[in-house]
Amino acid sequence: RPDATAEKLTGGWYRTGDIIFRRPDGDLELCGRVDDMIVSGGENIHPEEVETILMQHEAVREAAVIGMPDDRWSERVVACVVANGIDADTLDAWCRDSALANYKRPREYRFLDALPRNAANKVLRRELKDIVTGN
Repeated sequence: RPDATAEKLTGGWYRTGDIIFRRPDGDLELCGRVDDMIVSGGENIHPEEVETILMQHEAVREAAVIGMPDDRWSERVVACVVANGIDADTLDAWCRDSALANYKRPREYRFLDALPRNAANKVLRRELKDIVTGN
């Protein structure tokens, strides 16, 4: 698709959509993808940051975070979790007690048997959004 290619090429550079930061030691750190970023109340939230906190809880086997439409905040953070013997209140307390900023905390938790994945084992966030909306 020439239109999609032209959209990615800017000034001779190919824009992959990856979000990368240069650390103080000069190394580069991959933080996520522009397409996955959640904007809530004007704040940028990287799903991977929230997922890392959730995955640190011993009861959580898998976690994926998505942004869902919200009338007040534009998007709200929703955590889709595969876990054993834990509830939303416990996970919310876990996030509150972590270093995670309050505006990044999930406002909703969905417990699933498994996260939808593609053949490359990547989480299908679009399918998660369909699950959350009931489509």
